[in-house]
Amino acid sequence: MQLTISTPALLFPAITLLLLAYTNRFLSLATLIRGLHSKYKADTSHHLIIRQIKNLRSRLTMIRYMQAFGVLSFLFTVICMFLLFQEQIAWANIVFGISLFSLLLSLAISLIEIQISTKALELELSDMEK
Repeated sequence: MQLTISTPALLFPAITLLLLAYTNRFLSLATLIRGLHSKYKADTSHHLIIRQIKNLRSRLTMIRYMQAFGVLSFLFTVICMFLLFQEQIAWANIVFGISLFSLLLSLAISLIEIQISTKALELELSDMEK
């Protein structure tokens, strides 16, 4: 397969939308943490809140890595396009592969974070059922 400049260019809208989605997840998580902080100060029973804090901390770490690998993918895509422009086809192929791998890692971490997020919601529901 011959790599042309339009091939990595196809990733631009996908990666941009992905980073926007990650930023939205981060902002909603920040809102949850701020709300939980207020609840922590007002409530004397901290058992459920402690479990939520652990969950939110791991989700924050995952979102950080999701964003980092997404940005790396974007960066490597730009480098790939520059290398194609410079007619460095062999290097462009390697860098494009690294870009795709970074995107794959970002998506895999996102899937894991979604699973953790779902467990957090289940924790809230089970608390309300008691």
